[in-house]
Amino acid sequence: MPFADVILPLALPRNYTYAVPPELEVQPGSRVAVQFGKNKKYAAVVKRLHEEAPAEYTPKPLLYLLDEEPVINPVQLAFWEWMSRYYMCSEGEVLNAALPAYLKLSSETVFLFNELYGDDFSGLDDEEYLVAEALHIRRELKLDEIQQVLGRAQVYPVMKRLLEKQVCYIYEELKEAYRPKTEKIVMLRPEYADEAALAPLFDQLQRAPRQMELLLAYIHLRHTSGVVRQRELLEKAGASSAQLKGLVEKGVLEIQQQPVDRLPLNAGPEIKLDLTLNDEQEDCLQQIHDHFRKKSVVLLHGVTSSGKTMVYIRLIEQWLRQHKQVLYLLPEIALTAQIVRRLQQHFGNRIAIYHSRFNNNERVEIWKKVKSGETRIVLGARSALLLPFKELGLLILDEEHDPSFKQQDPAPRYHARDAAIYYATLFKARVLLGSATPSVESYYHARRGKYGLVTLRERYGGAAMPSIEISDTRKAAFHHQSSGHFTAQLREAIEQTLAADKQVILFQNRRGYAPFMICTTCGFVPRCRNCDVSLTYHKHHDKLHCHYCGQQYPRPDACPACGSPTLVTRSFGTEKVEDDLVALFPHARVARMDLDSVRSREGHHKLIRLFEERRIDILVGTQMVVKGLDFDHVNLVGILHADSLLSYPDFRVHERAFQLMEQVSGRAGRKDTPGRVIIQAANTQHPVLGYVVRHDYEAFFDVEIAERERFGYPPFSRLLRITLKHKKQEVVRQAAAVLAEGLPAELQYYRVGPAVPPVGRIRGYYLMEMLIKLPRTLQRMESYKQVLRAQFIRMQSLPPYKSLQIVPDVDCM
Repeated sequence: MPFADVILPLALPRNYTYAVPPELEVQPGSRVAVQFGKNKKYAAVVKRLHEEAPAEYTPKPLLYLLDEEPVINPVQLAFWEWMSRYYMCSEGEVLNAALPAYLKLSSETVFLFNELYGDDFSGLDDEEYLVAEALHIRRELKLDEIQQVLGRAQVYPVMKRLLEKQVCYIYEELKEAYRPKTEKIVMLRPEYADEAALAPLFDQLQRAPRQMELLLAYIHLRHTSGVVRQRELLEKAGASSAQLKGLVEKGVLEIQQQPVDRLPLNAGPEIKLDLTLNDEQEDCLQQIHDHFRKKSVVLLHGVTSSGKTMVYIRLIEQWLRQHKQVLYLLPEIALTAQIVRRLQQHFGNRIAIYHSRFNNNERVEIWKKVKSGETRIVLGARSALLLPFKELGLLILDEEHDPSFKQQDPAPRYHARDAAIYYATLFKARVLLGSATPSVESYYHARRGKYGLVTLRERYGGAAMPSIEISDTRKAAFHHQSSGHFTAQLREAIEQTLAADKQVILFQNRRGYAPFMICTTCGFVPRCRNCDVSLTYHKHHDKLHCHYCGQQYPRPDACPACGSPTLVTRSFGTEKVEDDLVALFPHARVARMDLDSVRSREGHHKLIRLFEERRIDILVGTQMVVKGLDFDHVNLVGILHADSLLSYPDFRVHERAFQLMEQVSGRAGRKDTPGRVIIQAANTQHPVLGYVVRHDYEAFFDVEIAERERFGYPPFSRLLRITLKHKKQEVVRQAAAVLAEGLPAELQYYRVGPAVPPVGRIRGYYLMEMLIKLPRTLQRMESYKQVLRAQFIRMQSLPPYKSLQIVPDVDCM
C-alpha cells in the first residue's frame, strides 16, 4: 500500500503520513478527507506520495478523495514549503492563508441517537430529556438544531452529559461549503426550435396578448444575448411570473437552473487609452527590457506622477502577447479603485480582482480561473500572491516600499515583495518593483547590482514637483497665530486654494477625535482593560475606543479616579480635524478618509469618486490619502503633525517618515498648476524634513544606509523578532529569560533583548520581545532557524510554559 504525506490545516510542526487505499487514485495537490485524533475529520492536501511507512506510528488510511483533479499545482506546493521554512511557520498555516475558505471543508458536528440506549428517558433531567426526545424522533441533530431545541446558545454541558450517559454519540461530517451560483434560464422547447413551427403558435396566442409580448421579448433576447435569464426576460417584457408560467404550462418555454459566473470576464469592450509615452518613459521601458535579459528583478524608481502606471500597462501588453499571466500587486485594497478603472479602460474586463473583501464564493471562482489559465491579469493585495498561477510571466509590485506588503497576523508572516521574488524563480518569471520612495533594502540591492535600476526623474507632461514649506507650530503658538490645529500659514493657503476653485488634502496620521483624555486635576488617563494603551475618543459614537483590541467604552462624565469633572481631550485625530475645518470653512465641502469612514466594501471607492468629481473640496485622512491616488485638481497638501512621524521608537522611523511625507506631497500639482505642500512641525530643523523639502531621496538614502551599516540593521542583516505571550506577566518574563539564556553562544552575539515592547499588553496577553539580527548568509541563517525551532518546541514542552505562545516574525517591520 502506498503512503501519502498530507498537509493538515493546523499549526503542526510536521506533516503526517496516511495510507492510500487501493481504490483511491490520489495525486499530489488533491484534497483528501482524513481522520486526525480520535474522531475529528479534516480536508487535507496531499503533498507527496511514496512507499516509506513511518516508523513512529501506524498510519491511518485516507477516508476518501475530494477532488477529481488536484486543486494545488506542484509549483504552489514548492512555494508553500519555502514559505513554511523561511518564515518559520507550519505548512498548514500557509494552506489556511492560501486556500479560499470554501475550498476548505467545514466540519459540522452531528449528534447521532444511540439505538442501544432505548426509549426510557426517566433518568434524564429536563434539558437532557428535550434533546434525547428530539434525537429519538429525528435520529440525528446538528449543533445549531440542538441550540434551537433548548432555546439557547450554550448547550455543551447538556451534550457532554448525554455523551457520558451514552444517549448519543458524535459523528464528524465533512461538508463542501462552496456552492456555484445558479440562475433561472428560459429556453424554447425543442419542438419550436424551427421558426416555421412558431407561426401556428403565434396564431394560438392572439387571444393572450401578454403571453405574445413575452414570447416576442424572448426571441429578441435570444438573438441579441444568446442566453435568456428569467429576470431579464420579465423585466424586458414587463410581464409577471404567472404569465411566464402560463407559457411553460402550454409547453412553449421551459425553465432550467443553470450555473453562472459570479465574476464574468470579457463582459465589456476594451477602450484603448492614448498611451503615448514620452521620451523618458520609452527609454525607461527599453532599460527594463535590457535588465530583464540578465536579471530577474528590476527596481523602477520614478518620482510621483512620472507615469509609472503607463509603463506597467505597456509591459503587461507585451507579456500577454507571449500568452503569459501577469500579477499586479498593490499594498492595500484601498488603492485598487483608481488603478482598476485605468486598467479596465485599456484591457476591458479581462482583469480579475482578488482581495479579502470579496466573498468566499467569488474568491473560489477567481482561484479556479487563475488555475486554469483563463484569467491572464490579476490585480490584488498581497494575498493574490497565493493564487495557483499556471503560466506566470510578470509580477509588478507597485509602491513596493509600503509596509502593508508585510503580513502581521496570523501566520505566515510573509513579505509579499520577498515572497514574490522567490515565487518568480519557480516560473522563471520577471519582477518589477515600482516606487517613488523605494525601501532602503531594495534601493541598496539595486545600487549593488543585484537588481536592475531604472529611474524616472521628471513628472509626466512636464508638471513641476510641488514646492514644500515648513510651518513652525511652536512659533505660531507663541505668537498666537494658530486656529485650532492650523497655523496661519496653512489656514491662509487653504483659503487661497478654495478661492481658486482647487482642492485640498490634509494628512493626519491618527484617526478618531482625540488620541487620549486626561483629568486636569489628578492626571488620570482612561486606559483599555485588555491592553496597555490609552483610549481614543471618537466623537461620532461618543465613546472611547481601543485601537488594538477594538473594545469600546462609554465616555466618562467625571474622572473615575478623583471624581473631578475636568476630563479633557488632548492632541487630535482626523475626526477633530474634520470638525475644525467645518467651523473654519463653513462653505467648503469636507470629507474624511480613514478606517472609520470607509469600512464598507465600496466605501473607499465612493469617496474617491466624489473627490474626483469635485464634490468634495477638502479631504482629510490618514495614510489612505497617501498611497498612489491621482487627482487632477489638488493644489494644496497639508501635513498637520510631522513630529509624530519622526518620534516613533523604531530603526525605520526616518525611512517611514520620509516615505509618507514625500508620497503625500506627491498628490499636489499633478497637472498644469504647480502644487504647494505645507508641513507643520515643531522641530523644523530635523534633517529628514530637509530631504523632503528638496525631494532628495538619494541624499536621504546615503545617510540612512550608513547608519544601518554602523548598527547592523537590514539590509546588512535579517531581523527576526520573537514575541512571547501569556496571560500572566511573571510567566512571560520568566519564559523570556529562560529562552534567551538557552540560546547557543553563537546566537547570543546576535541577540537584542528580551524587553517589554512599547505596548506591553494586548488583548489580555502580556508581551516580551527579543530581536535576533541573523546574518545574511543563507546556510547559517537556515541552521539558526532550525536551532530556534527546536528551542521553541523544548520550551513549550515544559509544564510552566504549556500555554505560552511563541511568535517568530522573520524580516519584521
